[in-house]
Amino acid sequence: MREAKSFVSRQADIIAAAIEVFAETGYYRATTTQIANRVQISQPYVFHFFASKEKLLQSALEVSWSRIITSFRKVVESASSERLEAELIAAYEQITESYRNEVLLQMQAQTIQEEAIRETMRYGFREVRKMVLKAFSQTKIPHPEEKAMLFLARGVLCNIATAIRMPELKESEKAGNTPC
Repeated sequence: MREAKSFVSRQADIIAAAIEVFAETGYYRATTTQIANRVQISQPYVFHFFASKEKLLQSALEVSWSRIITSFRKVVESASSERLEAELIAAYEQITESYRNEVLLQMQAQTIQEEAIRETMRYGFREVRKMVLKAFSQTKIPHPEEKAMLFLARGVLCNIATAIRMPELKESEKAGNTPC
């Protein structure tokens, strides 16, 4: 049992290091040696857990999408219809503040051409969109398709604001109405 736990723990450590390294240097410039050094393991040991750097990126992206999906699911299950959108925004703001590197990683992955990475990104966006659209529809928010699209677009704008450290992109003309 101890061996299985250490395997899972070591794998999580590698993914966490990969998120940091990929976010800091970019996927193409990052090396598995840099990631291994961050975890204080040998570079070949990384390949004991992940068949390739691309598989490691996929796992890192899956972690980041899972965090968003889990957070949003909790909001959808607990928020009143009047507070749903505001609480989803607050949940995403918390993620962007606490897990900035994951946001940066997702932004980079949007431009990576490898099909496996594209599919991982499509899956994440698809799941978030489906959840938000369903929640908006069930709570009888007017024009749920348009509201869901606007919610996702605002999220992308918030990611840009986070990446380039331009908080005024997050500000709204209406007091108390932050887009992200």
